[in-house]
Amino acid sequence: MKQEKMPSDISVSKTPSSLNSGGFCEDDECLMDGDTASPEEISNLSGAVSMLLQGIGENPDREGLLKTPERVARSMRFLTRGYRQNPEELLKKAVFTESYDEMVLVRDIDIFSMCEHHLLPFFGKAHVAYIPDGKIVGLSKIGRVVEVFARRLQVQERLTQQIRDAIQDVLNPKGVAVVIEAKHLCMVMRGVEKLNSVTTTSAMSGEFISSPSTRSEFLRLIGA
Repeated sequence: MKQEKMPSDISVSKTPSSLNSGGFCEDDECLMDGDTASPEEISNLSGAVSMLLQGIGENPDREGLLKTPERVARSMRFLTRGYRQNPEELLKKAVFTESYDEMVLVRDIDIFSMCEHHLLPFFGKAHVAYIPDGKIVGLSKIGRVVEVFARRLQVQERLTQQIRDAIQDVLNPKGVAVVIEAKHLCMVMRGVEKLNSVTTTSAMSGEFISSPSTRSEFLRLIGA
C-alpha cells in the first residue's frame, strides 16, 4: 500500500501587519478605496439614506443628521468596494514558479463583512491554506483576496467558498482549505441575541478532502 504523504514542512504565516491597518498598501498597488463614484451615484445613495431616516421616524434636516446621508453613502461605497475589484486579477499579479510542494498556511486574517439579509456586520478570522503544484503566490495576495470578497454583501458560507475557488482557479494547486470563524451582529444585536455565538464554516478542495492526514494537519495548525 502506498504510504500517504504527510506535509511535514509547512510554511505558516500570520497576517502581515499591513493587512490589519485598513489601508494596506504595497509597492505595486493599494486596496484603499480609491472610489470614483460620480456625484449622481452619491446623490442617489444619499437620497435613499434620507428616506430611511424618515422611515424610522427621524428628521434628516435636524443639525446632527444634515450630513449623515452623504456620510453613510460614502461609507457604504467603502464597505462594498469589493464589487469593484477583481480577486483573480489580484492573485495573478504575484504568481511565481517554485518547486515548493508542502502546505502554505496564512492564518488569523481579519475579516469584516456585511450580512446581506440584514445589512449588519459580521467579523472574525479567516485561515487559508494551499498546497502548491509548481506555482506559489505572494502571501499578501491571500489576505487581499479575503478582503475583496468580504467587502461585498455576503453570507459566510458563500464567502468561504469564493475564497477557496479563486485560489484554486488561479493557482491550480493540489488543494485549498479555508476556515472562517465569525460573529454576526444579526444574532447579537437582534433576533436571538446570543452574544457569544461564533459561526465556523469551511471549504476545501483536492488533498484537503482526499487526504485525512493533510486535513488533520491543517485543522491542528489553526487550533480547530
